[in-house]
Amino acid sequence: MISRFDKVLSRNGTSSLKYDARMATFGKESVIPLWVADMDFAAPECVQRAMAERAAHPIYGYTIFPDTLYESLKGWMAERYSWQIDREAILMCPGVVPSLHACIMALTSPDESIIVQPPVYAPFISAPEVTGRKMLLNPLKWFEDRYTIDLDHLAQCGEQGGRLLLFCSPHNPVGRVWERDELKKLLDVCQRYRITVVSDEIHADLVYAGHIHTPLAKLNSGEVNIITAVAPSKTFNIPGLGLSALIVPSMKDRAAINKVFDTLHVSASNPFSIAAFEAAYREGRLWLDELMAYLVCTRDFVTDFIQQHLPRIKLIEAEGTYLLWLDCRAMEMSDTELKQFFVQKAGVGLSPGKIFGEQGSGFMRMNIAAPRSVIAEALEKIARAETAQRLP
Repeated sequence: MISRFDKVLSRNGTSSLKYDARMATFGKESVIPLWVADMDFAAPECVQRAMAERAAHPIYGYTIFPDTLYESLKGWMAERYSWQIDREAILMCPGVVPSLHACIMALTSPDESIIVQPPVYAPFISAPEVTGRKMLLNPLKWFEDRYTIDLDHLAQCGEQGGRLLLFCSPHNPVGRVWERDELKKLLDVCQRYRITVVSDEIHADLVYAGHIHTPLAKLNSGEVNIITAVAPSKTFNIPGLGLSALIVPSMKDRAAINKVFDTLHVSASNPFSIAAFEAAYREGRLWLDELMAYLVCTRDFVTDFIQQHLPRIKLIEAEGTYLLWLDCRAMEMSDTELKQFFVQKAGVGLSPGKIFGEQGSGFMRMNIAAPRSVIAEALEKIARAETAQRLP
C-alpha cells in the first residue's frame, strides 16, 4: 500500500536548514541529508488548512494567545497521558531551546551548576556555557544492551552542587523511553539533593509499541521542582513555526522565566504558529497514528538492512523518536574520518556523535523521518562505500 509518507517532496529552495545548508554543513550539495531533526513529510492536512485559512485574512498583526490554544494543549495531555494541567501553569515560549536557556537564567545563579546527561542533544551541552553557568556531566550508563541513568553518579553531582538537571525524555539521540521505575528513582535523587529538573519532552508522542512515555511531572509528589517543555513541533513536523510551551507549576518560577523573556523583549506569538499549534493538537491524532505505523516499518527496515549488509555498524534499538543512534566504533575511524566517510564516500549527511558530547565519539545519528525510498537509497550508498573501504 502506498502511504502518504512515501511521497518525495523537494525542499530545495525553501530556505530549509536540512537541504539548503548542505554546502555550508558538509562541503558539498550532493548528499542525502539525514541530520537535522525535522521530517521530510508534509504536515497534517488539518495544520495546512488552519494556516491557509489564517493566511486568507490579509492582516498579520500582533497576536495574543487565545484561550482555545491553552485548551488544545490541556486536552492533548489529558487524552494521551491522563495528565491534568492547570491553565495557569502553561507558559507559551518561542521554542524549546530558548526555553532551556531561559530556565537556566531564571532559576539558577552563575555560581551554580547545571547537570547534563551525555550523549545528549547538543544545546543541553552548550546551554550552561552560553548562560555563564558551570556544568556537571552525569553520563548515561550502558547496561544490559541499553542506556540507563547512572543514579549513583547523579547523586554525586547533587553532592557537588548540581542544582538544575536538563533531562531529555524520550532521549535524543539514544532513543530511550524512560520507564516509570527509572523516573521514580530519578525523582528520589532529585528530591534528596533539591535538584530542579527541566524535562524536555518534545518527543513524547513519538514512541513505539511496547513502550510508554510517562510525563515526569505526573509522578511528582510535589517535592521536586519540575518544569516540563512540550510542543507539537516534532510530532507534527512544524518546528520552523517556533512555538512551544513550558508547564511551570510554581507561580514564582513562571514570573522569573517570564522576566528573562521580557528582558530580551522576545515574543512567541504569531498568527501562523498559533493556528498550527491548536489545529495539530485538536485534529492531528489520526495523522500521528499513520506516521508512527510508517516510522516503525522504516525503523525495522533499517535494522534488518544494517544487520545484513553493514557488519561493522551496530544499531542501538530505538524505543522512541525518529532518530537512530549508530555505533560505528568497529569501523576503527576517528570522528573526523567517520564524518568524511559518510559525506565523501557514501554521500550521506548524518549528525556526528561527537556533537552530543565526548560519549558520542564513534557514533552517528541518523534521521529516518523521510520517505522509505530515500532511506533505502542512503543505506545502499553507505553499504557500497563501507564494502569498498573494508575490502582490499
